[in-house]
Amino acid sequence: MVVGVSLQPVGHIFNYLSGGIDLKRGDRVVVETDAGTCFATVVTEPSPPAVSLDPSLLKPVLRMANENDLRVEEENRYREQQARRLCVEGILQRNLEMKLVNVTMTYDGRKAVFYFVAEKRIDFRNLVRDLANALRVRVEMQQIGARDETKATGGIGPCGRELCCSSWLRDFEAVTVKMAREQGLALNPSRLAGMCGRLKCCLRYEYATYVELKRGLPAPGKRVESVKGDGKVLRQNVLKQTVLIQLDEDGGVVEAALEDIVDKRAG
Repeated sequence: MVVGVSLQPVGHIFNYLSGGIDLKRGDRVVVETDAGTCFATVVTEPSPPAVSLDPSLLKPVLRMANENDLRVEEENRYREQQARRLCVEGILQRNLEMKLVNVTMTYDGRKAVFYFVAEKRIDFRNLVRDLANALRVRVEMQQIGARDETKATGGIGPCGRELCCSSWLRDFEAVTVKMAREQGLALNPSRLAGMCGRLKCCLRYEYATYVELKRGLPAPGKRVESVKGDGKVLRQNVLKQTVLIQLDEDGGVVEAALEDIVDKRAG
């Protein structure tokens, strides 16, 4: 049986073998990762593996987190706070043009990963050396993007709801201006940008629906024959499934539903 776990709140879901452990959504578990032993949260309960998934390539969940594990996790959270304070002080002392976003400590406490954002390449070798000496751990600095920063910090979007990326959206997918254009949105950067300064992730949500609905409508500029008169399509109303037609006869504009159009020609 395969179980999906996440190493961070609203993080990417990784597949593991349940190892016969009775796991439920929300359970805290201990797993082995490329970075070492880590805590994780069960996101999807044990189920048979998908056809495309090879179980032999998956690692098993080591165990459900016990009282000792939870105590270690609490101690690590305290050490992460200390590491964050030391890192911020080091950044300020050296006038480094970088911003610390998050710090995570592995289960065994031997490695600390510092996530930061920066607009250009940063020489943080001295900072890493001082952090390693002060914390007595192996230090890794990992640069992340604006979307990952916003996901980690959270916030409220212009829609009045908690940001999608910090509340439920686990993985980022490409968002393009074409998606806004297909939905008839004004190409205003200040309206299309999210808290991260990048295109809003929600531009993807209805994009496929708009593309599908537009397939049956004649495109603007096409000449059509309709029961309301023949003419050229000026504009589409995708959600209503209608088009505005400028009539050849008198130049007037009429709105025609898809069933009103009897023929459409390229032109």
